[in-house]
Amino acid sequence: MTPPSGTRAALDADPARTRLTAAAAALVTVGAGLGLRATAGGEVAKYGGDALYTLLLSVLVVLVAPRVAPLTAGGVALAVSWGVEFLQLSDLPAELSRHSTAARLVLGSTFNAPDLFWYAVGAVAGRLVVTGVSSRRARRR
Repeated sequence: MTPPSGTRAALDADPARTRLTAAAAALVTVGAGLGLRATAGGEVAKYGGDALYTLLLSVLVVLVAPRVAPLTAGGVALAVSWGVEFLQLSDLPAELSRHSTAARLVLGSTFNAPDLFWYAVGAVAGRLVVTGVSSRRARRR
């Protein structure tokens, strides 16, 4: 019997292969983000980037913990994204961003409430990506 694709059992087949797939998905996501910034502007680039940020976090969770359930991966990614956004209510991210491009890319600098919605979109996309990969793998068994 094939386990439901939203469960951890669907990912138990081959952790090394799951990690490889997650690493490839992370590279594709980063490429999509760079492509979006290069070709789009304004709100499309900003909010698309927010969703891709959380999608990237979802696949990075799977890369670190390949047996994690898709729902958990998306939930962790969403919690981290929201945590970073709420951290922007303090001066810390803005101060770090003034001194580091990496900090600016990871932490941002200013709170923007609509970002919270787009992070949720990215978490749902991440769950769908992880679920799709695990479903395909479960069918191969």
